[in-house]
Amino acid sequence: MISETGLVLEGGGMRAVYTAGVLEYFLEQELFFSYVIGVSAGACNAASYLSKQKGRNKIVNVDYVTDPRYISWRNYFKSRQFFGMDFIFDEIPNKLVPYHYDEFYKNQSEFVIGTTDCHTGEPVYFRKEDYGKDLVKILKASSSLPFIAPEVNFQSRILLDGGISDPIPIKKAQQDGFKKNIVILTRNRGYLKKPSKFEFLVKRKYPDYTGLQKALSARYQIYNETLRYLEQEEKKGTVLVIQPQEPLAVGRMERDPRKLEKLYLKGYEDARRSFEKIKQF
Repeated sequence: MISETGLVLEGGGMRAVYTAGVLEYFLEQELFFSYVIGVSAGACNAASYLSKQKGRNKIVNVDYVTDPRYISWRNYFKSRQFFGMDFIFDEIPNKLVPYHYDEFYKNQSEFVIGTTDCHTGEPVYFRKEDYGKDLVKILKASSSLPFIAPEVNFQSRILLDGGISDPIPIKKAQQDGFKKNIVILTRNRGYLKKPSKFEFLVKRKYPDYTGLQKALSARYQIYNETLRYLEQEEKKGTVLVIQPQEPLAVGRMERDPRKLEKLYLKGYEDARRSFEKIKQF
């Protein structure tokens, strides 16, 4: 268990199978951190890492991707959910690929999950003491993308995807006392996010959530500013970034298991190659 260094995980939908590969290598090497923070798919991958279930992320994110209950247009036309949120966050962890809740709660690591408050547009972070036995519900909230998943109600808040308001929560990790952090990104170095072309649809879909509207509008700026901040921190030696070196052939809603497995193995290999550098860091 590394107590002085935090682990920070970006989301990215199905691109986060890269993160799953990295975390699988960490699991094999029994490399653990006392503090882990993630959003969206990054947080979901962290959950299986923290329950120490080798291979689980690959089964859930690669082997199940061809199941129409997981991700399909059928889901969207049926319930306006491209991802089958109940299937992913209920049937899979509780029946099909049982999640080891007991192992997770025995783990001494703090696990912080980022979400977005729809009314304020601000990030809301939940620690273990906040979500308690509602881990899966907060993972679901953190992964609920606008337009293709419903909002999640929790503790008098209406929540959506954590990647909207704080896509790479490095500053939160630092605020929580971790001056050194390993950050896993799901985009290649040099990538910059572009402004959304669908702001008019946001106002139409979420007329009562002005905070969410502002957050979605500013999302590309926050993301790009965070990347610049990470570059500065890398130069200071306080951050070590693991990320793909080439632009990805995998999209946020990728359904091709071959592409996903290739990306998973790329994450695993990048972690293996970086391991000495990680230990030195």
